[in-house]
Amino acid sequence: MDAVKGFGVTFSTMFKKVVTEQYPEEKKPTAPRFHGRHQLNRHPDGLEKCIGCELCAWACPADAIYVEGADNTEEERFSPGERYGRVYQINYLRCIFCGLCIEACPTRALTMTNEYELADTSRAELIYEKEDLLGPMLSGMVPAPHPMVDGTTEDDYYAGRVKGATDAQIRYAAERSGRPMPATTPAGPGGVPKEERP
Repeated sequence: MDAVKGFGVTFSTMFKKVVTEQYPEEKKPTAPRFHGRHQLNRHPDGLEKCIGCELCAWACPADAIYVEGADNTEEERFSPGERYGRVYQINYLRCIFCGLCIEACPTRALTMTNEYELADTSRAELIYEKEDLLGPMLSGMVPAPHPMVDGTTEDDYYAGRVKGATDAQIRYAAERSGRPMPATTPAGPGGVPKEERP
């Protein structure tokens, strides 16, 4: 009798639709909350959200994250407040994509993207550095280091009251990099740009 039941399962599945996916030729979109590669986010003016607190590294059950914090100075400011993440590494040979690091982050500096193609040719290439993890420069951002928007505090940044880089920040970043300053119009209070910046 048990053998007949077993054959019944076999015959019932023989006529079901095959669910084989033709990857990588056909790539299906991931779910919106898919846990993929990590990203270090920036504030709207380009300063980094990571404050080097190392809570993500402490929360990681696989010991895949290494963070080294450092102090901001007036000459070199990478984030609002006192500290920033000078070294940030994620070892994707260890990471289990559980998302506990995201929950531990107090500033929403670390999030997970939908990118899942992380295969590489060597083990060393799967240890992502801070430069690999930083989010893209969007409109209104200038690369750090540069000062905070005049008249603001770190609380203004974390409350979302800073909207984009001011001319003073753009000028400072241009002087440090040796590149010419892009043509812009002055920004309003809180760094809100009056036009789209390159």
